[in-house]
Amino acid sequence: MKLSAVPYSAIKALRRNTMRTILTAFGIIIGVAAVITMVGLGQGAGAEVEEQVNRLGQNVMLIFPGERQLGGVSIGGGSANTLTVEDAIALREEIPEVVAASPEVRSQRVVVYGNRNWHTPIYGQSADYLQIRDWPLESGRMFDEEDVGRASLVAVVGQTVVQELFEGADPIGETVRVRGLPLEVIGVLSPKGMSLMGSVQDDLMIIPYTTGFQRVSGRSHAMVINVQVYSEETMDVARAKITDLLRERHGLAPDQENDFTIQTQEEVAQIATETSRVMTWLLASIAGISLFVGGIGIMNVMLVSVTERTREVGLRLAVGARSPDVLMQFLIESVILCLLGGIGGILLGYFATETIANYAGWPAFFSLEAMVVAVGVSAAVGVFFGFYPAWKASRLDPIMALRQE
Repeated sequence: MKLSAVPYSAIKALRRNTMRTILTAFGIIIGVAAVITMVGLGQGAGAEVEEQVNRLGQNVMLIFPGERQLGGVSIGGGSANTLTVEDAIALREEIPEVVAASPEVRSQRVVVYGNRNWHTPIYGQSADYLQIRDWPLESGRMFDEEDVGRASLVAVVGQTVVQELFEGADPIGETVRVRGLPLEVIGVLSPKGMSLMGSVQDDLMIIPYTTGFQRVSGRSHAMVINVQVYSEETMDVARAKITDLLRERHGLAPDQENDFTIQTQEEVAQIATETSRVMTWLLASIAGISLFVGGIGIMNVMLVSVTERTREVGLRLAVGARSPDVLMQFLIESVILCLLGGIGGILLGYFATETIANYAGWPAFFSLEAMVVAVGVSAAVGVFFGFYPAWKASRLDPIMALRQE
C-alpha cells in the first residue's frame, strides 16, 4: 500500500461508523475545551492581578507596624502601635530616594448626607496620597499641606459614596457628617475598581490624616505608612535606608528584631501572581484528567475496531500489505479522531471562555499558543492511546484473521 493512500483509507474507515466517530471525538472535545477554558480564565486572572498591583501606584512601599518580640512571641506586621506621623515625615525629609510618604489611619464610620447614610471606610492620609497611588481626581481638588496642617474638615470621596449618598449628583461643595462632624466634599476620585483582596476600592472617603487622628478615629499611631520612591532601581537602596532610619528612631538595639515590616509593590505582585499561576495550573491539571479519559475512550474504540475488522486486516496482509502499513493506518485513524476532537475542543473552549468571562465579569485570554498546544496535545493523545490497538492489528496472522467470522 502506498503511504499516500493510508490517510484516505483511514478516513474512509472512520466514515463507516460516523456516529461512533463523533461520540468518541466528544471525549477529546470536552477535555481540550476544559483545558483551554481553565487556562484562558487563569491567564485572565493573572493579568487582572498585575493590573490591580499597578493600581497601587508606581514604586510603592508599604510599611506596617509589628514584627517585634513580646515574651518570646513574634507579633506579626500591623499588630502593634510602632509607627508615628513623625516617622513618615522623617522618611520624606531625610531619605533622598523617597518622593512622598503618607501616614495612614483608617476607621469604619457611617457617613450622613440629608436623609441618606452609608457605612464606608474613612482614610486619613497626607496630601501626597493620590500621587503615591497614581489615583487621579474626576472632579474637584485634593486637600493640600495647608489643609493637613490645620486639620481641615474636608473630604475626597470615591465613586461608590457618590452613588450611595448623592445618587450620582455632583457632590462638590456639599457637606456630609461623620459622628456629627461636618466635612465638606472638595473632590471626587476617578473609578478604581476591585482590589487584590476583592474589596471595592471606590467605596471610601479620604480626609487629612490630622483630621483623622484628632477628630474621627481616636487613634494616635499610624496603621501603615505609604511610601513612594523615585524609581524601581532605587527600591532596594531606599528600603535599606528606611530600615536603618526607623530602627534608629525607634531606639532598637542591634540584636533586636524590627518592630515594623516593609513590603514592596514587587513583593505584593509576586505573591499574587504566584498564587494565580498555581491556581491556573491546578485547574488545568484537573481539566486535563478529562482529556486522559477521552484518550482511554479512543483506545477502547480502536480495540473494538480492530476486532470488527479482523478479516479486513487479514485480507490486506494476504494481498501484500505490510505490518507497518496496517500499523500506520490504525494509528492515523486514532490521530484523526483526536485532531477532530482538538479542533472541536478549540471552538467549544473559545465559546465557553467568552461566555463565562462575559457572564461573570472575569477577564479571559484565548491565545494562539493555547490553540497550538491543544492541537499538539490532541495528536499526542492519538499516538499514545492509538499505538497499542494499531500494533495489535499489525501483528495479526493473515491466515487466522481470514478464518475469523
